Amino acid sequence: MTGYPTAHFVEGPLAAGPDPVGAQPAVAIRVEKLRKTYGDVEALAGVTFEVRAGEIFGVLGPNGAGKTTLIEILEGLRLAESGAAAVLGVDVPKHLDSIRDRIGIAMQKMALPPLLTVQETVRLYAVIYPDSQRPDELIRSLGLEEKRHTLIRHLSGGQLQRLTVALALVGNPHILFLDEPTSELDPQGRRALWDILLDPQKRPGRTVVLTTHQMEEAQHLCNRVAILDHGHILAMGSPSDLIDQYCPRTTLEDVFLHLTGRRIRD
Repeated sequence: MTGYPTAHFVEGPLAAGPDPVGAQPAVAIRVEKLRKTYGDVEALAGVTFEVRAGEIFGVLGPNGAGKTTLIEILEGLRLAESGAAAVLGVDVPKHLDSIRDRIGIAMQKMALPPLLTVQETVRLYAVIYPDSQRPDELIRSLGLEEKRHTLIRHLSGGQLQRLTVALALVGNPHILFLDEPTSELDPQGRRALWDILLDPQKRPGRTVVLTTHQMEEAQHLCNRVAILDHGHILAMGSPSDLIDQYCPRTTLEDVFLHLTGRRIRD
């Protein structure tokens, strides 16, 4: 694919999916003409989109597409060079402190206290938030009950990943940011997380923004996805609508490869 023409956004009424939120829901996140460069590399090239309240929104792209940069700007961890980003109606990062207790973040790598146990860590995070979930229930729902008294430094990669998700959820956030949340999980752990994200009783009205390289996961979970490459949004819409538009009777992975190519990225 050469050049970057205007992206095709499939923006009809929200398709039936894991959490239907209606044709005209409120906006949880608004991004306008967001730009970010690293030297000569343009990580984001004027990205514009909205995330509707209550939906699961996937940010997809090959390595180096700009996904993590975009999410970190929305989380207030990185500054854009131009453009605007608003989360829950608040300009980030300028006024992030006013909504910090309403967002949850699970990054790929988190520095956690190695000499605390799983239970101690989740309880420590819980006391920070005014409307926290019960730590023991969260530990159980993420399959960490047998590890509740295990020191963090003794956890496996998959167990650590489930713990970071628990810490992102413990504050009962309005918006949940998940950066490749299942990359270290086995099929059982992945399905357990899917169940939590899709259960309407466990996420009443919660907006979820996730990045993933698992196209099956995005197709199963997301109400809508944006496919990003070289800092540009190539297409956006529900998985089923994008499949119908670009690669009928196939999968979201086929759409992804059609738009971004098959060359392996570092």
